[in-house]
Amino acid sequence: MGSKEAFVSLVTPLVQKLAGKDLGDAEALRAQLERDLPLRDALVASIRAAAEEGLREGWLVPKENAGIKFGRVAKDVLGFSIDAVWMQGPGPKHRHPDGEIDLCFALEGDPRFDGNQEGWTVYGRDTTHVPTVRGGTMLILYFLPGGKIEFVTG
Repeated sequence: MGSKEAFVSLVTPLVQKLAGKDLGDAEALRAQLERDLPLRDALVASIRAAAEEGLREGWLVPKENAGIKFGRVAKDVLGFSIDAVWMQGPGPKHRHPDGEIDLCFALEGDPRFDGNQEGWTVYGRDTTHVPTVRGGTMLILYFLPGGKIEFVTG
């Protein structure tokens, strides 16, 4: 049986690789992450397996609202908060003051997260979006620099 603490220990080496990355050019960083940490990478694959186990066991995404399951994995790991979200549709509109790095795992169907297939998605500083999964379901790990996120109404 997994635990949030064990998961954080597993994810910490990945976060070490994210620390200090420039979110000023989101597309360049996404391409770098896809190259350096692809889904087939042993660390990423082990994180995926542990995240899927946590989803099945219920400790990874213990909350639910409007059909989205979510949970805070860690408040601060090397300057990042880590959240997990299971979704199949739109989520709440929000702004990323310092950017956002997402690791997306397809679970069912042929899902796209904001039009992107499974893998890495990066949003630069001061970007806003309505996160949306279409075509199936995804489990997404959100890495937020400084834990900064602002939910937008209207």
